[in-house]
Amino acid sequence: MFKNKTILITGGTGSFGKAFLKYLVNNYKDIKKIIIFSRDELKQFELSTSYNEKKYPYIRYFLGDVRDEKRLSRALEEVDYVIHAAALKQVPAAEYNPFEVIKTNVIGAQNIIEACLNSTKVRKVIALSTDKAVAPINLYGATKLCSDKLFISANNIVGKRKLTFSVVRYGNVMGSRGSVIPEFFKQKKNGFINITDKNMTRFNITMEESIKLVMFAIKNSIGGEILVPKIPSYKILDLAKAIAPNSKIKIIGARPGEKIHEEL
Repeated sequence: MFKNKTILITGGTGSFGKAFLKYLVNNYKDIKKIIIFSRDELKQFELSTSYNEKKYPYIRYFLGDVRDEKRLSRALEEVDYVIHAAALKQVPAAEYNPFEVIKTNVIGAQNIIEACLNSTKVRKVIALSTDKAVAPINLYGATKLCSDKLFISANNIVGKRKLTFSVVRYGNVMGSRGSVIPEFFKQKKNGFINITDKNMTRFNITMEESIKLVMFAIKNSIGGEILVPKIPSYKILDLAKAIAPNSKIKIIGARPGEKIHEEL
């Protein structure tokens, strides 16, 4: 399905972007081009040391921000598939810097849509969402809900073009940057674990499962879907005890905008 096709990944230097790039490189040898679109030059440089130009001439590193529609349009010139993973995701940071998050998560989503509509070649757009977009009580969740609505409604204005927009939504990715598991391992060294609330639960998915879900969406979506997997949830307290059974548990209270139980 990817033979002689070009794929662009926004947020391509993030946890999902790097994992998805590795998956594509290992499983599809006939891809024309993979474009890593992100605004962090250091992360792009670090990624290029693993996937250098000589060995992987079909991988391109494209500096840009989803806030910049013109730059997106330039990046999308030869692209067939778009995986939109770029977002500002930290809940406390979003509460403190609301408009910065709106500019990336909402206006950035609209810029992706406009650039794809203006492209003559893009066939399919898959946007990554989050369980926090369901009945949101924090700004991050609200921006992702808005983003989801934008992508789904974009199917109403594609006309006769073979262009579709779909969304995949899942919970916390195990071990990803900023997730709770690496944080607990850091705290374990100090002999105690901080828990916001002993009753708190979270949905959990592995990186491999998230990639499979995106691949399912690429292969099967017809436009307008929000694809939601059936995935397990766990108690944060149980996770802490499993990682650090001999550490003390310190209850510090829920952070601003944090739910006790998420929904999918």
